[in-house]
Amino acid sequence: MSMGMKIKDILTDGFDVNGDIEKNISGIAYDSRSVKGGDMFAAVKGENFDGHAFIEDAIKKGAKAVIYERKAIGDRQEAIKKYPDVVWIGVEDGRDALAAVSHRFYGRPSEALIVVGITGTNGKTTTSYLIKSILERWGKDAGLIGTISYLIKDAAYEARHTTPEAPDFQSLLREMADKGCSHVVTEVSSHALSQKRVDCTKFKVAVFTNLTRDHLDFHHTMEDYCAAKVRLFAELLTKDGIAVINTDDPYGKKLSDDLKGQWSGNKDQGKKILTYAIDDQNADIVAYDIKTTFKGTSFKIRIKGKEEIGEEINSPLVGIINVYNMLSSIGAALSMDAPVKTIKEGIAMTGLVKGRFEKVDLGQDFLAVVDYAHTEDALERLLATARQLMGAYRFAQKTEKMMKAKRQQYAVPGRRDEKREVGKIITVFGCGGNRDKGKRSKMGEIAAKMSDFVIITSDNPRDESPRAIIRDIEKGIAGDNYIVIPDRNVAIGMAVELASSGDIVLVAGKGHEDYQEIEGKRYSFSDRTALESAIRRAIDRPSFGGGTNYRGTETVRC
Repeated sequence: MSMGMKIKDILTDGFDVNGDIEKNISGIAYDSRSVKGGDMFAAVKGENFDGHAFIEDAIKKGAKAVIYERKAIGDRQEAIKKYPDVVWIGVEDGRDALAAVSHRFYGRPSEALIVVGITGTNGKTTTSYLIKSILERWGKDAGLIGTISYLIKDAAYEARHTTPEAPDFQSLLREMADKGCSHVVTEVSSHALSQKRVDCTKFKVAVFTNLTRDHLDFHHTMEDYCAAKVRLFAELLTKDGIAVINTDDPYGKKLSDDLKGQWSGNKDQGKKILTYAIDDQNADIVAYDIKTTFKGTSFKIRIKGKEEIGEEINSPLVGIINVYNMLSSIGAALSMDAPVKTIKEGIAMTGLVKGRFEKVDLGQDFLAVVDYAHTEDALERLLATARQLMGAYRFAQKTEKMMKAKRQQYAVPGRRDEKREVGKIITVFGCGGNRDKGKRSKMGEIAAKMSDFVIITSDNPRDESPRAIIRDIEKGIAGDNYIVIPDRNVAIGMAVELASSGDIVLVAGKGHEDYQEIEGKRYSFSDRTALESAIRRAIDRPSFGGGTNYRGTETVRC
């Protein structure tokens, strides 16, 4: 690819071309600021800017060819006349064209790979790591494209987007193929599907995790949001591909039913559907006998058409949330004919995923967790998991107390009254600025109802006032079991101060992110680092173990 490619070799039907198509181009750019001499520049419309306004900038930086939308060029006809040496390519849809030329320029890389695409509101990242672990246990070399990082075998690269723009995506696929990967697991965001970033990619397996309210600042309606996700299955899956779908999710159930109706009558397609669930007993893969503790999760699965698996699947991942993630990875692996034994071993080997129910354990006597939950559904699932764990913990503690009642006559010095109910859930969270405002009050309602105590703080306020965002969150809270601390570092520190033995401290919203975005600038900040520092400070104090009674704490109003 370093020698470039002739323009004529990457064109497709429907392009209006003015200029010498025998010319070579050395790369494809969609941002005029990144254009290098010899590149092709594709003018596409983004959320904030229209690339057509920067065509001349791209040419001045050395672009040899320009893709433009015929309907958008308008008064820029003079530019076409002004630069006769540039190859001008008129198209109907700039993003269609960008995907097509990128796919061709990088040598149709997905055709040399087995590509697994995962879409849904929650669970994409953890599912991707589970599938990669299974593949590697199976002896396959796998790449991963996702929110946290891009992985080529064991080499990691920083991820700038959950799903990169078309040229970057195809370039990654090409690099993975060239370096010996046989499989690629990729998260596929709704933005990417709407903006056609992964179009022309041949997906052999497509996974649907769930669909709940998110990104409505971009999609505007749930119908549009859902339609974007459906594209992966209806348009981008290969003719012999397999759709793996969660039918406990109402959108997943409808998707499964719709696809069955469409594909059953088409004799030219060999597409198949593999469903998974906990509640839907008609699903192809069903989890049952689920056991989850602070230390991990185990369950059994029933696979339609196969004998029941008697041995438990074990994982260090915690909660019902991760049972669904493991089921989706099992479905994807089965669709690629991976042996069940290998699947179980791959799941067991998958460690905690950064920022996804990530436990922070420095020896403290309470559970501390960092999680990426930043939607109402994700927060509800996170808190439901915490409640489930707390229930198991309380049962174990009560049993232990009954056995040792005669020897436990006094409370441990420096701790709250031992007669209190064992274990409280303390949640720290906020909402991002310049994003869907409708979810803020709903997240406040969920947090207050499902937590024993809540600390509302800032997330990534971006260009909005942190206090205005917090006021929106407060609108959903009916009780007084919360305080407001806008400084996120201080809020996390307070949560640790309030924690006693057996409590759960949840820090939600940012997960793996290592920054806060305030007034257009990014500042270094990590929830995990802040939580670790707070726990260390608490451990270093002679009175470590709590004792601060948060009941009746005055609420700070904004």
